[in-house]
Amino acid sequence: MDPSSLPPELARFHRQMLLPAVGVEGQRRLASAHAAIVGVGALGSVVADLLCRAGVGTLTLVDRDVVELTNLQRQTLYDQRDVGTPKVEAAARRLGAINSSCRVYAEIEDLHGEVAERVLGLLGPPDSRPGVLIDGADNFELRFLLNDLSVKHGVPLVYAGAVGSAGTQGTFTPALGGPCLRCVLGEPPEGGAAAAGGTCDTAGIFAPVSMIVAACQAADAIKLLLGRADLLSGTLLSMDLMANQRRRVDLRGSRDPDCPCCGQRRFEFLAARRGSGATVLCGRNSVQIGATRPMSGDLLALHDHLRRAGVQRLEHAESLVRCALEGGHGLTVFADGRAIISGTTDVQLARSLYARYVGA
Repeated sequence: MDPSSLPPELARFHRQMLLPAVGVEGQRRLASAHAAIVGVGALGSVVADLLCRAGVGTLTLVDRDVVELTNLQRQTLYDQRDVGTPKVEAAARRLGAINSSCRVYAEIEDLHGEVAERVLGLLGPPDSRPGVLIDGADNFELRFLLNDLSVKHGVPLVYAGAVGSAGTQGTFTPALGGPCLRCVLGEPPEGGAAAAGGTCDTAGIFAPVSMIVAACQAADAIKLLLGRADLLSGTLLSMDLMANQRRRVDLRGSRDPDCPCCGQRRFEFLAARRGSGATVLCGRNSVQIGATRPMSGDLLALHDHLRRAGVQRLEHAESLVRCALEGGHGLTVFADGRAIISGTTDVQLARSLYARYVGA
């Protein structure tokens, strides 16, 4: 295959098309494919980068957070100029510079059951829906929500997790008769991620391990989007790079006929309704205040209100308003109505600051 004989939209993928599993037809198939990535942090940013470079035509990116300086150790789509910018916006900008033919939908959302199907494009025409869901989540509730969506809509779920120097990765295709994530993991641990061994904020993260399992996610996603589910390993990979340990667990035969999700088709996490409560963000010295109402049409008015209130370092962008408050606290309000109060883990203080500057 001579790259000079290929049309420009294919020539850049010449080395990939030399692979027997890809070829010209496979590359065209990738160009018409759609992948949804939930969480564009240590895992999702690597996966998005690899899929964009591989020529996947459409990516939906969902994340609730902004880039922080401590992210740059492992979240490869971002640099110092992106600190303070919503991750999906920074990611979309970077991906556009990598491959301008990749269509990127950037969704600044704290994904939950009330909006998940719409945000991920699962309610659109069949040919526009994502062919794979990729888990870049940082909590078990969101992972189990993605599993509900995977089972309900028959879309494969590409799972991974990394904390400390350990990582796991596996791909679940319940529509093809395999187990779902809940068959293997059971119920979310009491106390969340902290009870299951910590989070990146509390236990740290060795960047090579998150990159390895994310690369495995990208490989499985590409196989699925090529229509080659037969190339999946059917195993759960686990590793600890500091301890130099790796193993694979065969998932074939592990489907649970009594699984609440794929066995009984009870989509408990999808059915759960988000409240407007406050959540301490682990390791962030911050509190998230749940949305009481969408703010997209009110951000400019909020900016003017905060300016009159005399706050410091006031910034206004299309997707957020941010400022510094007294006592070393910070306020970020997103278009979906969420707010993050930084500089405290005191929920009552955070609520008080929110009420004072944003309103009830």
